[in-house]
Amino acid sequence: MELITDEIRTALLANGRRAAQGDDIDPLPVVKLFTPDTSATWLLTEADVDEPDLYFGLRDLGIGCPELAMVSFAELQEFRGATGMVVERDLRFVAHYPLSIYAQQAVAAGHITA
Repeated sequence: MELITDEIRTALLANGRRAAQGDDIDPLPVVKLFTPDTSATWLLTEADVDEPDLYFGLRDLGIGCPELAMVSFAELQEFRGATGMVVERDLRFVAHYPLSIYAQQAVAAGHITA
């Protein structure tokens, strides 16, 4: 399965362009990625316009410290869960809130709850 499709990349770059222009944005997550054998999860909202393989969003590596951070596509492709499973895209994920709400909920719960 393709983690970041052309459609997803286009949406991530559109949000990245808005942020780079100085717009005060709090977009809905575009994609949710996860490892099926751990609780590692990423909710990505934008791509860096100068380095389009760098994504920004909420990440939770399954250690109780969700944070807003950048992640590289290479890191996502190399990441393995506890039993060696690769990162997958949640095909059923539909964002209902802006990233700030998911971040608040994740900090309160100690993990991403989406």
